[in-house]
Amino acid sequence: MGKKRKHSETEAAALLKKDDSAPERPKRTLLGWKEKAQDAEEPKPAPEFRNKEKVLVTCSRRISYRYRHLMLNMVSLLPHCKKDSKVEAKSSKGATLNELVELKGSSSCLFFECRKHKDLYMWMVKSPSGPSVKFLVNAVHTMEELKLTGNHLKGSRPLLTFSSNFDKDVHWKLLKEMLTQVFGIPKEHRKSKPYHDHVFAFSIVDDHIWFRNYQISVPHNEADRVARGGLDKMTLVEVGPRFCLNPIKIFGGSFGGPTLYENPFYVSPNQIRALEKRSKAGKFAKKIKAKTRKKMHELSNPLEPDEFADMWKDDE
Repeated sequence: MGKKRKHSETEAAALLKKDDSAPERPKRTLLGWKEKAQDAEEPKPAPEFRNKEKVLVTCSRRISYRYRHLMLNMVSLLPHCKKDSKVEAKSSKGATLNELVELKGSSSCLFFECRKHKDLYMWMVKSPSGPSVKFLVNAVHTMEELKLTGNHLKGSRPLLTFSSNFDKDVHWKLLKEMLTQVFGIPKEHRKSKPYHDHVFAFSIVDDHIWFRNYQISVPHNEADRVARGGLDKMTLVEVGPRFCLNPIKIFGGSFGGPTLYENPFYVSPNQIRALEKRSKAGKFAKKIKAKTRKKMHELSNPLEPDEFADMWKDDE
């Protein structure tokens, strides 16, 4: 039998084998072969912020056709939104809608709630932590009603413009930020086009937010080509829809929570209708009072008997 090697000799042989082995194969990438030394030299890029905003758009049951068409117009204007089936407008709608927003992978929600087939309320919510705003929607005009000449490509990104009034008070600043996040289409969204050809205009008049949508019209002739930054030849053509938002309350949570702001000038549509009925009832009461005054005047001032009343009657 041969002699056993010492432990030190075996370790030296193993080191020699490791040194004799082939060098490690470089890493293969789409751009070619890359060695480990190059990976160590290249610094890792800093993580960039990517806007992943998604909006859930839904409505309550028993909504009228005009308000449903307005909701569909908003769906066509926002390529980053997701439409869902109707939700029952009950006291538990907040929990149901929060679950829907989470299931759809959305971060915001636009909920159109119709009451008495007359009044439309819109909830603008950041889920799940809030805040949320409740609006009364007035002066609704859909694209089908207006039939305006403006037209822009579906899915293109809009420019958002706000009037200077939004920077005056704190609640208007909060509403401006929420409108920017909900109506601003994320860059490089898979359903959006990579250019801007229309404008969303938000303006405050009489403590109401008025919404307008305009197409940016540019001449297409080679002779009239507009230079970069030249706004003289650009015109705005309205597309639609039109609506007016009257803010009612701002809540700290999603579909509820502590009240951050309450509009002191808000009057509910029920109160307006009740005042109209009272004014009509006042007219009827005035008529009744006039009739009673006439009867009392006739009783207090009776006519004298006419001497010639029976003059032409035949004698029986």
